[in-house]
Amino acid sequence: MARDANEDAIVAYKAILASIIDNRPSGTRQRLAVALGKHRSFVTQITSPGYATPLPARHLATIFQVCHVSKAEQDRFLDAYQLAHPGKLPDLGNAGGLRQLTVMVADFGDERKNRLLDEAIQDFIQKIVLISGEGD
Repeated sequence: MARDANEDAIVAYKAILASIIDNRPSGTRQRLAVALGKHRSFVTQITSPGYATPLPARHLATIFQVCHVSKAEQDRFLDAYQLAHPGKLPDLGNAGGLRQLTVMVADFGDERKNRLLDEAIQDFIQKIVLISGEGD
């Protein structure tokens, strides 16, 4: 089955991102997973051109920070991202002002419960950012 133009645009920005990540130290994908509060398989899906899964715009600032994406790389990636998702770019003006916070939480011994806890914490943080006006 042939891909449509949107799928080609997604593949294009993911190829740029994959190239950026491939030029970073080993362990970058794992650091991304931790920073995003997701499993490494999620990072593979959103960063690999082989998967049709689009990259959510809310994760861009974190990816740029964790991967130490240069301004030139960021501009090239965002141009391609905009083609795939017109009007979906978040304001990344404060991306440089982000900091990483590591939180130790209980391991429930159940992957589903752990994922739900991780997602609940991530959602809570996103809401705080929105309330504070930093995410506008």
